[in-house]
Amino acid sequence: MPALTLQSVAQLRQRTAAQLASAGIVLTPAEVAQIEIADCGLGEIETLGLQLVVYVNTTRCCAKELVMFANQVFPEHRHPPVGDDPGKEETFRCRQGEVYLYVEGPATPHPRGTPPPARAAYFSVWHEVVLRPGEQYTLQPNIKHWFQAGPDGCIVSEFSTRSRDELDIFSDPDIQRIPTIQ
Repeated sequence: MPALTLQSVAQLRQRTAAQLASAGIVLTPAEVAQIEIADCGLGEIETLGLQLVVYVNTTRCCAKELVMFANQVFPEHRHPPVGDDPGKEETFRCRQGEVYLYVEGPATPHPRGTPPPARAAYFSVWHEVVLRPGEQYTLQPNIKHWFQAGPDGCIVSEFSTRSRDELDIFSDPDIQRIPTIQ
């Protein structure tokens, strides 16, 4: 698939804003203009990646909306320690749709999630937590995890300690967390 372009990013931002609006989440024009399109550097945004709005990210706390299209997957990663900081602790709260979250722990026998076949070797944690609107789950720092939207997509609010997305460690060595726009 093609790399992100200014035009495709603008279209994806509008699509993301519309999905948020359908859940009653209002963004300012400035927030819409800052929606991050995280395609993981693979140019497969419809299947691999996510869209996010960062409301606040200070040295102590972070709040975001994670928007995923139908069946979109965000790949396995962890938030490592940085200096004296143990790494990002984050709570996911589902606002709309359904999200399948996979974390370290006993594998779920028949998980709902399906990573992209070409990248399946880089998905190793299979303990499934299904979140529906109003449900939440807290991840401790440095824990491998990945997630996938259900068939109708999803919106997940993330509340965390400081976010340093550029330092996330992905199981797949081809992943680039910070998007490149051509």
